[in-house]
Amino acid sequence: MREIALRDADAADFAAVVALNAAEVRHTSPMDEARLRQLHGLANYHKVATVDGAVAAFLLAMEDGCGHANENFEWFAACHDAFLYVDRIVVGGDYRRLRLGMLLYQDLFDYARSNGIATIACEYNVVPPNEPSRLFHDKFGFHQVGSQWLGNGSKQVSLQVAKA
Repeated sequence: MREIALRDADAADFAAVVALNAAEVRHTSPMDEARLRQLHGLANYHKVATVDGAVAAFLLAMEDGCGHANENFEWFAACHDAFLYVDRIVVGGDYRRLRLGMLLYQDLFDYARSNGIATIACEYNVVPPNEPSRLFHDKFGFHQVGSQWLGNGSKQVSLQVAKA
């Protein structure tokens, strides 16, 4: 039986988090350690899921008003008064069948409710398509509230919200 745990991320996890992100960069956006340090400083929620002590997944989320300079975050800030924005969630390929994404999202929703945050916001690619992300987010009641093109028209995202 594998030992699975969720915990707050810290600087000792950054190399593993950057490596996980790099492996899935086609679905997220590039992030080196300097960028991760910036995001970690803005994040209200930054947790890792470990399997047998190894960092296997992570989730970074920020509350509105944190000053995150990101086109998608800014779109939500213009349209919603209060929200918790999922900047990225990544599960390592070797750990996909362990429900780590579900555990992280359940914990995130608990965090939002316990902190009086009623709306969770995120986006995922629709061009190029990220069908696993769509199916995953559907399970948590996310629905589209907008879309936008990014990267000089190379990527379109579906802007989603769910009630915490």
